[in-house]
Amino acid sequence: MIPAIQHRIDSFRQQQRVRAGSLIMSVFGDAVLPRGGRIWLGSLIQLLEPLGLNERLVRTSVFRLGKEKWLRADTHGRRAEYVLTDSGRLRFEEASRHIYSSHAPIWDRRWRLILVVGDLDARQRDRLRQALLWQGFGSLGSDCFVHPSTHLEAVHDTLEADGLGDMLGHLLPLLAADARIALTASDADLVARAWNLERLAESYTAFVADYLPILAELRRDRRVRLEPEEAFLARVLMIHDYRRLLLRDPELPEVLLPADWPGQSARMVCRELYRRLAEPSEWHLDAHMRLADGTMPARLEDSVERFPSDDPLVSISL
Repeated sequence: MIPAIQHRIDSFRQQQRVRAGSLIMSVFGDAVLPRGGRIWLGSLIQLLEPLGLNERLVRTSVFRLGKEKWLRADTHGRRAEYVLTDSGRLRFEEASRHIYSSHAPIWDRRWRLILVVGDLDARQRDRLRQALLWQGFGSLGSDCFVHPSTHLEAVHDTLEADGLGDMLGHLLPLLAADARIALTASDADLVARAWNLERLAESYTAFVADYLPILAELRRDRRVRLEPEEAFLARVLMIHDYRRLLLRDPELPEVLLPADWPGQSARMVCRELYRRLAEPSEWHLDAHMRLADGTMPARLEDSVERFPSDDPLVSISL
């Protein structure tokens, strides 16, 4: 195994607390969804065992994901397949547009606001805050959430899919444009209040530090042959780490980002390394991913192109 990949796998296995449910959802979004969105539980256990997730942990995690309406179980005799629910698929299709897109949307200079105008108790407010933060919103106090470019209709649908439909009558979605009155606060002031970009930048820098050595090894020696399993494990960990970063990233337009924003370098590392890992990792899935009847789910034509070649940042050197 390539030393840099082995180092990343070892680092993951040595974590004191692994968020197995989150990792499983990364696998579903990246590997299972393009093959029909379902997998036999025994096959999922086998795929994740090299990362240190034992059978009991995987079973417990998918059970919890079922209770949270991400997955549902379909039984076939004594075997069970797990499949994304309709709401889980909706959330992942939206997430895929962020993870695998070539660049952030062009900003129309209008802010998307969600205002809380009704009475919500503390538990409801916390659920709402977590759901909106998951979609990249920043917060201005407890009653106002802001985003630069999301589609408010999609936010509505996702909140409903998250089981928060009963709160929609307490929320007011708005589009707000900058009035540009002299001596008032700027867009940059709003960004500084709503998001902790310094912490996000540190996380992107750490991502590059973890995965650029793997990419550098593959660039340095073109004769290196990736084994299917190591390619799959590296792909899983990379997409999992990148997805967790994007959940906190509002995809701010470049004009509102600090100079030398490390999110761009992180995306380019992820893009190039993913394209190098994709084919051998798919061979591993061909060999080990199974449905309950023992058949291999075929690769489907993905509705979202994975890291398209027309990326405007492709010329960035790393």
